Amino acid sequence: MHTTAMNDIRACLFDVFGTVVDWRSSVSRDLAAFAKEKRISGIDWLEFAVEWRKLYQPSMEEVRSGRRPFTILDVLHRESLDKLVARYRISGLSEADLDHMNRAWHRLHPWPDVVEGLQRLKTRYIIAPCSNGNIALMVNLAKRAGLPWDCILGAETARAYKPMPDAYRNSCRQLGLAPSSVMMVAAHNNDLRAAKAQGMKTAFIPRPTEHGPGQMTDLAPDPECVDLPATDFVELAAKLGAIPLR
Repeated sequence: MHTTAMNDIRACLFDVFGTVVDWRSSVSRDLAAFAKEKRISGIDWLEFAVEWRKLYQPSMEEVRSGRRPFTILDVLHRESLDKLVARYRISGLSEADLDHMNRAWHRLHPWPDVVEGLQRLKTRYIIAPCSNGNIALMVNLAKRAGLPWDCILGAETARAYKPMPDAYRNSCRQLGLAPSSVMMVAAHNNDLRAAKAQGMKTAFIPRPTEHGPGQMTDLAPDPECVDLPATDFVELAAKLGAIPLR
């Protein structure tokens, strides 16, 4: 990307699940700890976490398609959890137990480079999530993980789930910025392709273990939709001219 184009950037928006946080390991560890406390045995919690994630896109597609009014991700996650609890024949859980399990998505851990990279980027740019997660989820995640967002943007404020155009356009509009002045940062080429189509700048950060050791997707940037590739958030900050922290 040309230096002139980089100088036009005023804000960086970030995909969260997979790009900022390691959902797969975080959810499985969280549920395994809960199961040990509750003496629930015989469940592969890593498999359970992956199966939960598989219900993510179909649940949002009900909203994207217009078959269902806009519904926040916490509610969609809980509906998916209820299906899995039934499928895995887990019994004896109270409403409080199910709520705790659902909030595993509020307790995800960031990748090692994230906090330093965001802190550096914040010295020069507005930084915010542009996630399908709802506001409460994003706020709780940020407080726990130390993510220094300037504000919370994304699906709930945009009233649209990515990759719908409004998810990107409304997030830029809420900052009072043209899409060309905003960079979308993600580990997923399809997210960046959708952002690019709305006129945003794009940066790709590889997360080759997001889906486990056998991951076959999003191992490299797609040059047709990625303006700026970087190995991690710290390198991204350096490439965007954000000063090192002291």
